[in-house]
Amino acid sequence: MTERTRCDRTAAWSALRVARAGAASDIDLRKAFDVDAGRFEAFSQQAPHVFADLSKNLIDARIEHGLLQLARECGVAGHRDAMFAGAAINNTEQRAVRHVLLRTPRPAAGASMEPDLALVHETLDAMLAYAEQVRGDPAITDVVNIGIGGSDLGPQMAVRALDAFAQAGKRLHFVSNVDGHELDATLRDLTPAGTVFLIASKTFTTIETMTNAASAKRWFEAQGGGDIARHFCALTTNVEAANRFGITTTFGFWDWVGGRYSLWSAIGLPIAIAIGADGFRAFLAGAHEMDEHFRTAPLERNLPVRLALIDIWYRNFRGFTSRSIAPYHSALARWPAYLQQLEMESNGKRVDAQGETLPFDTAPVLWGEPGTNGQHAYFQQLHQGTDVVPVEFVAVKTPRHTLEGHHDLLLANALAQAQALMVGQADPGGHRHFTGNRPSTFLLLDELAPGNLGALIAMQEHRVFVSGSIWGINSFDQWGVELGKVLAKAIAPRLASGDVAGLDGSTAGLLRRLRTKP
Repeated sequence: MTERTRCDRTAAWSALRVARAGAASDIDLRKAFDVDAGRFEAFSQQAPHVFADLSKNLIDARIEHGLLQLARECGVAGHRDAMFAGAAINNTEQRAVRHVLLRTPRPAAGASMEPDLALVHETLDAMLAYAEQVRGDPAITDVVNIGIGGSDLGPQMAVRALDAFAQAGKRLHFVSNVDGHELDATLRDLTPAGTVFLIASKTFTTIETMTNAASAKRWFEAQGGGDIARHFCALTTNVEAANRFGITTTFGFWDWVGGRYSLWSAIGLPIAIAIGADGFRAFLAGAHEMDEHFRTAPLERNLPVRLALIDIWYRNFRGFTSRSIAPYHSALARWPAYLQQLEMESNGKRVDAQGETLPFDTAPVLWGEPGTNGQHAYFQQLHQGTDVVPVEFVAVKTPRHTLEGHHDLLLANALAQAQALMVGQADPGGHRHFTGNRPSTFLLLDELAPGNLGALIAMQEHRVFVSGSIWGINSFDQWGVELGKVLAKAIAPRLASGDVAGLDGSTAGLLRRLRTKP
């Protein structure tokens, strides 16, 4: 694998620090547009299915040049090529990172196909055949996906985003929280005869998922359901455990598929049931187009690279601690939550790939809500608060509804908010004063369709990869998820027994309080 150099050990990093210390790095966006009639063209580009306007960001040609040099000195291109070649770049788990293979098309007839790709297409064909079987069964009215993390966030986000393409007469439900209120509310209006349960857990041991699955099975049997094999399907590699549960239909995936990259695999079965086999293949094809763009485009015209470099500039040189995600499409309501896991679980690390403590900050906090709702919730702070928060708008040119006037008003709001963040407003009295010069990125899709969404997701995956590559971290493990789960297993029996021996004072006090009857 090509040698990586951590960002703070490069000449480009030092040069960027010097550049940031100089007054020239304090860019006023209003003046920048006044003096450069070509700024929009220089800092915007079309990539597969996604147009990006980067011109309202606090960068100029000199800063972007320095950031591109940083990417080169860190070996980003070589690291990218190693990922595409199937190298074990997840070094802490000694695994390859091959989610891009899940959306790689079958080679032309007669061409050779590597074994992993052959397995991918064998599983994909079987999964899509099952999806069509469920779609074609008029007795099945409801599909319940039981998973958590990557087995929930991605499929749930995509199913909601592509609702306009969903089959009528099939309701998709997602249960992830071990809080029984969620499952109880979902089961309330279902019938065993009309429901299929998808149990999504690679190991078939995830405690939240298996607790919900066991409760769903008890409900099914208590309500008179008698055919577990017909009404339960497992998305897992642990076929033996699924069989013991009573499940005979299973679809697996591989250890080189990380959870937050798994919606392209069998974990995407609820998406396929919602939009059909052809829709799911279009979803994969859009992602593959973005893969090819990321793999082949020069760094200076490579959209995931350019986005990641702005992220690096803001986090490490401007000191911005968060980024707000503002999708101006109600179907993208789960987009911010999906991106939280993708970026914060991937790059929320304090050590590099060799385990050395990092002397700089990594992933920002991501948060947000769909527009226009967010405007009436937290945009006040974006415009007039003391912290500068870069905003990422996502808009869709063509709506799927025919309601008059709505979409133009929605797009006008998105454009106006981005403009207001930049231009601000003077007010001698102070209360109506907007400082302006607050940065934003504007991502535009022609439509919210399977191919467009696939490309948008893949773009964000590669963007996160580039940031992690520059920071020198392993973006593909998630040890920080484990400790709380281990401790929860130890505390659960104490809630029943009341044993507080060895616990810290706070945990012991809370446990006693929880056991006290109202």
